[in-house]
Amino acid sequence: MKIAIIGAGHIGSAIVTCLAQGHLYNEKDIIVSNPNIDKLERLQEHFPAIHITTDNQQAISEAEVIVLAINPWKVDEVLSPLRFSRTQILVSLVSGVCISHLAHLTEAEMPIFRAVPNMAITERSSLTLIASRGTDKEYQQLIKQIFEEGGKCLFLQEKQLDTTSALTSSGIAFALKYMQAVMQAGIELGIPGKDAMQMAAYSMEGATELILNHNTHPLLEIEKVTTPGGTTIKGLNELEHKGFTSSIIQAIKSSATTLIDKEEEDAENFR
Repeated sequence: MKIAIIGAGHIGSAIVTCLAQGHLYNEKDIIVSNPNIDKLERLQEHFPAIHITTDNQQAISEAEVIVLAINPWKVDEVLSPLRFSRTQILVSLVSGVCISHLAHLTEAEMPIFRAVPNMAITERSSLTLIASRGTDKEYQQLIKQIFEEGGKCLFLQEKQLDTTSALTSSGIAFALKYMQAVMQAGIELGIPGKDAMQMAAYSMEGATELILNHNTHPLLEIEKVTTPGGTTIKGLNELEHKGFTSSIIQAIKSSATTLIDKEEEDAENFR
């Protein structure tokens, strides 16, 4: 089974890396298209057997699955000239562009999915959110297998996709922002930046494992390390005094609202 990835930016390259190192596809079954040949050649240096092209139609001509990994404002320009078969499957990684819009552009009555992985897919640690419309279980299982090469999958209704992606995809950036802040504090305290970064990363890994492995609640784990008069409770109170929890909530809501507004506008245009 052949798969085509249209787009070789950060997320497109991440998908290629995940699939080329996985078990579902051979490198020779992966074809990547992008207008920038330099990006394609850099990918091929790492995975010599993949096929590369600057011609999108050539890329999709023999592919059973087509993954769209481009910027939202390029969707019409890229999809409109292409000719698809109804036996092909389109998987869009484009944020804020609804399935109705994609179906209008393809005109092939093909199965269409939207998927929202995050950059941890290269480490097989992404939670990929997936939505579809009018697809059967066989197609859903195939797409699930593809993205399970890079971690876990969760199927949702399309109307939930943009809201939840603020927690998963944008959430990676928010977590990294916390790590950066810890590094800066460590440097100010005289700790080398690289050491501070590792301390922050392992602390976040430990917190994650506690939650995922024991199905517990963050508050319960926090209470275990907040002794009366101790250093941790002083730091936690300072975070609350500075509005840490409120800032995180507002950041996620802001990211979600932006995506929801874009999709509602998009859907309205194609009713």
